[in-house]
Amino acid sequence: MDLPLSRRVQEIAASPTLAITAKAREMKQAGIDVIGLGAGEPDFNTPQNIIDAAVDSMNKGFTKYTATTGIPELKQAIIDKLKQDQFLTYKPSQIFVGTGAKHVLYCAFQTILNPGDEVIIPVPYWVTYPEQIKLAGGVPIFVETGFDADFKMTAVDFEQAITPKTRAIVLNSPNNPTGMTYTKEELRAIGEVAKKHGVYIVSDEIYEKLYYGDKSDLVSIASLSDALYELTIVINGVSKAYAMTGWRIGYAAAAEPIIAGMGKLADHMTSNPTANAQYGAVAAYTGDQAIPESMYQAFQDRMERFYPILESIPGFKPKKPSGAFYFFIDVEEAAKQKGFATVDAFAKSLLDDAFVAVVPGSGFGMPNYIRISYATDPALFEQALDRMKDFMKN
Repeated sequence: MDLPLSRRVQEIAASPTLAITAKAREMKQAGIDVIGLGAGEPDFNTPQNIIDAAVDSMNKGFTKYTATTGIPELKQAIIDKLKQDQFLTYKPSQIFVGTGAKHVLYCAFQTILNPGDEVIIPVPYWVTYPEQIKLAGGVPIFVETGFDADFKMTAVDFEQAITPKTRAIVLNSPNNPTGMTYTKEELRAIGEVAKKHGVYIVSDEIYEKLYYGDKSDLVSIASLSDALYELTIVINGVSKAYAMTGWRIGYAAAAEPIIAGMGKLADHMTSNPTANAQYGAVAAYTGDQAIPESMYQAFQDRMERFYPILESIPGFKPKKPSGAFYFFIDVEEAAKQKGFATVDAFAKSLLDDAFVAVVPGSGFGMPNYIRISYATDPALFEQALDRMKDFMKN
């Protein structure tokens, strides 16, 4: 007997990034030489000092439950990091440590949204934002951007989208999938609108360390005024910056009532994040930063090396990123040249015929684009580019 599942589960869209990665893995296991450019995770291993700290914590017996919202040592390390990098001052009661930044975002939306509340999301967006908002009973409101606008929403766009039901806006800078970054002045203008209308700002800063410009130009919107500090929920974690995607440690920094609400949710969802992963995260933030810095530099070097090659592929129109580790590419013309009605069909053929896995832009709200990740072995990435060139020529 097939009993029906809940409507909320039936209405959730599957993650295209995870689906593409899974399909590429299946093909590899079947002996097909697939190059996967879909995964959003560094190709480096976690630095050894972090691994050693986690193992040491196990040997010392730190294998039990911890406080739901995180161990004191990790909260303090996060507080120190925010103070040093963003000039933000928080107390332990304003820090929530969760099982990855995705879980932290879920708890944040569940805490601030009531059924029917609207959340403004610039397009393109990370695939999970609208689904989590809907799971919290909220309504995602999409604001279109475009290639010529560097895929960034302006303060004017933001204000035009606000209604009496608007509860929050989601900002992601540096951005997934585009790699674009909001300037201090752009954030300040958006912040003024949020302040004027009393709108929460969910600031996803998970790619903060992966920024290719002058680090002094990269700011958190929470640091721009006292009012914005109160309105902003900063989301971050160790996954991208320290090659710790599988460790599942993320955090939020926000006003105490929000953090308390998130903690109550986690009490009944996950309890604490994995104890030993938390001790590893302490080492990430307090240890030598030389290895993480070398990873950031490697990503920038790859971007500079491969961007001109992408530009040379017929029908490909990439936008040069300023952060993260993705190229977001307009391939509408490429799809037409190959006789495909949609970019989704073009991407499927890339996988089936050229054995290159890319993520269609439809999952990010821009169906004429693809996203590829250069957090990939450079030799394999170059081989993938050669395959895409040949695919367009044949």
